[in-house]
Amino acid sequence: MSVNPADSTVFGGLFGSDAMRAVFSEEGFVQKMLDVEAALARVEARLGLIPAASADAITAAAKLERVSLAEIGKSARTVGYPVVGLVKALGRAAGGDASRHVHWGATTQDIMDSAVVLQMRDGLALIETSLRRVIAGLAEQARRHRGTVMAGRTHLQHALPITFGYKVAVWLAPLVDHLARLAELRPRVLTLQFGGAVGTLASLGARGRAVAEGLAAELGLAAPAAPWHVDRARVVEAASFLGLVCGSLAKLATDVMLLMQSELGEAFEPHQSGRGGSSTMPQKRNPIACEYVIAAARGVHALVPLLLNAMAQDHERATGPWQSEWLALPQIFVLSAGALEHGTVLAEGLTVDAPKMRRNLDLHEGLIMAEAVMMALAEAIGRDTAHHVVQEACDRAIERKRPLAEMLAEDGAVQPHLDRTALDRLTDPASYLGECDAVVDRVLARVAAGAGT
Repeated sequence: MSVNPADSTVFGGLFGSDAMRAVFSEEGFVQKMLDVEAALARVEARLGLIPAASADAITAAAKLERVSLAEIGKSARTVGYPVVGLVKALGRAAGGDASRHVHWGATTQDIMDSAVVLQMRDGLALIETSLRRVIAGLAEQARRHRGTVMAGRTHLQHALPITFGYKVAVWLAPLVDHLARLAELRPRVLTLQFGGAVGTLASLGARGRAVAEGLAAELGLAAPAAPWHVDRARVVEAASFLGLVCGSLAKLATDVMLLMQSELGEAFEPHQSGRGGSSTMPQKRNPIACEYVIAAARGVHALVPLLLNAMAQDHERATGPWQSEWLALPQIFVLSAGALEHGTVLAEGLTVDAPKMRRNLDLHEGLIMAEAVMMALAEAIGRDTAHHVVQEACDRAIERKRPLAEMLAEDGAVQPHLDRTALDRLTDPASYLGECDAVVDRVLARVAAGAGT
């Protein structure tokens, strides 16, 4: 097994997306740091803090191909951070007097944190695109199967009838909520970090706030009221949001995986030749997309606590907790992207065996309708008594392997109140779907509105 399967040649396509890996790649991160340094120079030149010629030279030099990753890495191993090496490399590339004006008034964490925010911005855009695809696919499934009656299950046993459209709507509703969460968190998370050594920007004198606001505008980020060197809530909020998204996807995947069991056979991942195959059993069609959604979600859920633990930071600059973020955040984004890719496969390609759903629904010959009968009988003899009567009828039906309606029709406590016609109606699953259609309609309305409200 490789050090990081999510980024490996063999496993990478199963655990993440190439697009997200590019955002959080080493090259991507270094370029974002260069982008921040160049933007800082431009803003400071406009404010008269450094010469315009220096800003132009720094901007022209702030390209990945103008610096050496190997050199920056060698410096990082000595210094403990990559920014010192980056600044030296950028200064050499800019040349002349411009080299003296690189990184003016900034500190290492300003550059690194702001670069991470730019990465998160690009990463969240990819997440939103994928999330919308999953939502669109599930919405179509809900519309298509709003009338497909199936067994609703609690504790893995038949409970009451539902429609598959309703089941999909239950998967779909939290994903629409996540779109709203994403819109709400962006203004908080996508915030510049620029505070200098301890957050006071003392090195810039009276121009500190002007530089911070100008840099935020230059990068398209919000300007914080206070520096957040040791306030890691923004990073944790983004990671926790992805944890919620993955949790919702894992719920979907768990249900589909269970529905794919040979004994149920009600819904299936889309099939292609060889997908989900076994090296020894030719008949196998394993729930591959489901498996990797669940694996990715568990990975994300294991990493989010690392970020939560890193919130306890000492004084004005952390001694260790900040660095632990670098281990967790990129993988949280990559694994979340992978979960969404597999979730898209499920949402857009899920196949449903409606006749099998009906056969499974009828498997226990009306027992799933016991509540419906109990509620109707309760109007005549009271709920507690009705519950007792129907429960005993269910026990007899199970013991004798006979339909519930027959047991009830022979019951002297039931006959005066419900005749066989009424019992046949009450034991028809399609007659007891409650809010199924209404739930589908409400969720689809929210999808059409494009928000989670």
